[in-house]
Amino acid sequence: MIRPRFSKSFTQQPPIPEEGIEAAVAVMRSGRLHRYNHTPGEASEVVELEREYAQWQGARYCLAVASGGQAMQIALRAAGVMPGDRVLTNAFTLAPVPGAIAAVGGVPVLVEITEDLVLDLEALATKAAQSGARHLLLSHMRGHLCDMDRLMEIATAHGLTVIEDCAHTMGARWNGRLSGSFGLAGCFSTQTYKHMNSGEGGLLTSNDAEFMARATVLSGSYMNYESHGAGPAPEIYDKIRLETPNMSARMDNLRAAILRPQLRQLEQSIAAWNARYDLVADGLTRSPAICLPRRPKTEFYVGSSIQFRVPGLAPSEAEVLIARLAEAGVEVKWFGADQPRGFTSDHRSWRYVAAQELPQTDAVLASLFDMRLPLTFSLEDCAHLAGHIVDAVESACARVSA
Repeated sequence: MIRPRFSKSFTQQPPIPEEGIEAAVAVMRSGRLHRYNHTPGEASEVVELEREYAQWQGARYCLAVASGGQAMQIALRAAGVMPGDRVLTNAFTLAPVPGAIAAVGGVPVLVEITEDLVLDLEALATKAAQSGARHLLLSHMRGHLCDMDRLMEIATAHGLTVIEDCAHTMGARWNGRLSGSFGLAGCFSTQTYKHMNSGEGGLLTSNDAEFMARATVLSGSYMNYESHGAGPAPEIYDKIRLETPNMSARMDNLRAAILRPQLRQLEQSIAAWNARYDLVADGLTRSPAICLPRRPKTEFYVGSSIQFRVPGLAPSEAEVLIARLAEAGVEVKWFGADQPRGFTSDHRSWRYVAAQELPQTDAVLASLFDMRLPLTFSLEDCAHLAGHIVDAVESACARVSA
């Protein structure tokens, strides 16, 4: 069967809601873009976003910052990570995660993943015991949640403070509990390709008052912390405010203004992403050569991208597969290449991290492919994409068999 070429862009996001555009224009007309530039008694757009996101996430506190990477860096510092401290994290994640550890002077200790793209919990227990690490920066990479109940049992047994990277799991749940609510803190991203779009931006949530006070001063609050509507009481800052450096990592009112309407639409967006994910996943099951990560019933995911493996393909065949899909207009990324391309870097190309032996992760990445599912794609588009992928994989496997 000859399928028509796919012609839509994999980087085109839906427009900002009109309500957000109007709010952004109002901010620009006011000239008050800085989060602390507001009149007495007025709540800025950033303050309102923090309040609304804290309520949505079910957290006591929320801090809006310049990026998801800054949320992680601030969280690590506020949690007490010092230069030279070992910090556990996934061997398979995106570069800003080990980058955040390196940025605070920590030493990343990489933990193997499973074929379902989640942290190997037995390997975690072993690495925790061997490394002496006291912190885990857990990446819910590409929207996949490990067994969070078991993970927290291991963390408690080994004295690990857990910080969750939820850049790909805003709204995802394990056993009904939102990602980002298991550990000390949840770190979220509002970069363009995440679940809310402000170009760049991040959110940090926690129920711990002292932690959030340190994070707020680190973000660059100067002495304006009392204006934080989703922050700790002023007296919590009495000692912290003079001991904590300023990193100038604040979100501005312009970005907050365009995010607030998107937050109100988030549940609707999640349902739309999952409809697209489920349709593509169902289509890919038509090929016995394609392996999809298992998604347990206890996991409620947010399917803004899809991952699949094609075990047994040589690197040259994987390159041919990617090229064939590109000719068909289908933008699929491969994590097994020897050089990073776009966001597909892996631990072998993070030269600021000491080389570590991770054979299990390497074997998974060698056969791992990834595709974005923007909401600008229709369900018909998604069925079309699944068909192209199945055709290309079947052709690649036929060449291998020959």
